[in-house]
Amino acid sequence: MKLRLFLLLFLALLNLSLAAERSPNIVLIFVDDLGYADIGAFGDCDYPTPHLDQMAREGRRFTDFMVSAPVCSASRAALMTGCLHARVGIRGAFNPKSKNGLNPEEVTLAELCQEKGYATAAYGKWHLGHHPTFLPTRQGFDEYHGIPYSNDMWLWHPRYNGLADDDPTRRKTYRELPLLENEDVIDADVAAEERRYLTQMATERALSFIERNKDRPFFLYLPYSMVHVPIFASPEFEGKSGAGLFGDVMMELDDSVGQVVAKLEALGLDEDTLVIFTSDNGPWTSYGTHAGSPGPFREAKGTSFDGGVRVPTLFYWPGKIPAGTTCEALSGTIDILPTVARLIGAELPERKIDGFDISSLIFGYGAQQTPHEFFPHYYKGELQGIRNQNWRLVFPHNYRSLNGREGRSDGLPIAYDTNTAELALYDRRNDLGESTNVIEKYPEIYDTLARAAARYREELGDRLRKKEGFGVRPSGVVTKGEDLLEW
Repeated sequence: MKLRLFLLLFLALLNLSLAAERSPNIVLIFVDDLGYADIGAFGDCDYPTPHLDQMAREGRRFTDFMVSAPVCSASRAALMTGCLHARVGIRGAFNPKSKNGLNPEEVTLAELCQEKGYATAAYGKWHLGHHPTFLPTRQGFDEYHGIPYSNDMWLWHPRYNGLADDDPTRRKTYRELPLLENEDVIDADVAAEERRYLTQMATERALSFIERNKDRPFFLYLPYSMVHVPIFASPEFEGKSGAGLFGDVMMELDDSVGQVVAKLEALGLDEDTLVIFTSDNGPWTSYGTHAGSPGPFREAKGTSFDGGVRVPTLFYWPGKIPAGTTCEALSGTIDILPTVARLIGAELPERKIDGFDISSLIFGYGAQQTPHEFFPHYYKGELQGIRNQNWRLVFPHNYRSLNGREGRSDGLPIAYDTNTAELALYDRRNDLGESTNVIEKYPEIYDTLARAAARYREELGDRLRKKEGFGVRPSGVVTKGEDLLEW
């Protein structure tokens, strides 16, 4: 009897040890242009987001989670590499005529996972270069299905509103929007009717990928093309929210997240999987009712104020992450790569990265303090500001603003005003809207942040001051005859 009990205890301890050594699955959901207040767990929405709200109740909210840039390609480059976008030479958003992309010499999150034997897949919008050498399948993903850049980058871009359908102006920058499967164009012209199913297609592939790889560790990247304009919802969700098309689109995204989590639960994988939900930048508010909300924060997409770079973020892992908790420490998308590397036992890239392992913030152990002494805000090559946990120093620069004007309700944008930001210090604890300049009141804080900014200018440059940085690495580039693809 004693021997039997001993054997049972030994086997139980062995099973616990094996379970502890199991590499977790990683699901990374990256929504396009989602504002801070666009889900119920972070804002007061006119539409329901029950699945995301449940993830917040059963997981951990991050309320001071930053993206590196307030624009698509630069933000995604930072997510994939763990680097500030300025370090990897990507400043804005690639268009169909761009010859650049994420340099293949950079090490991506997917490549780290592949090296550890993970199955990897990306379904949705890529936007890190559409030429073959830059596609997901060359950057660490076994599978890819989706669009290569934003879905407004087509012949009917809003800037061409009113032009004749055959006006050659439409082709100066854009082309038909293609849909890719791995490296093949499977639909050369994704029409508006087909775009209603973009969210659904990505979700269906995600569910299939989880099912097919349930017996091995996997990394699933879901960069949904919504809610980037033009927005579309499938027939199942059109009119369902009672809050307009944007509400319908959000309900469908929420339902898709719910389906992914339900699939993990059904396969018994939920306790072995870290799910991360976040956004690439703030909302594109010039599109009126077709855009979301930055909540209490200043400005939106395309600016370095919090409305452009602070995004709603959830970490969910039943049994591992303390349920119903909130982390207020400064962290960001550049921290995802080093954190995942630690969780799966991967070596960090030899090249310098800017992110930190934030496991202690995610799992709620140790001091809940930011690992970032400073966090710079670069946009279009300009160092527009720098912050620490409690303060932001803004440098003079031009930025776009609606100055309180409301947008339209038909999916067309209104024009921005151009404002000039003053040299200013903002108390981020007590002034969420960054409206009161306290630079004269706290000269020592100004000095600390200004000195840190000077160091970043040396390393990463500053276009406004015509300064090149010694730590900037080049983006990838293709030339005609090398690997140049014209859709």
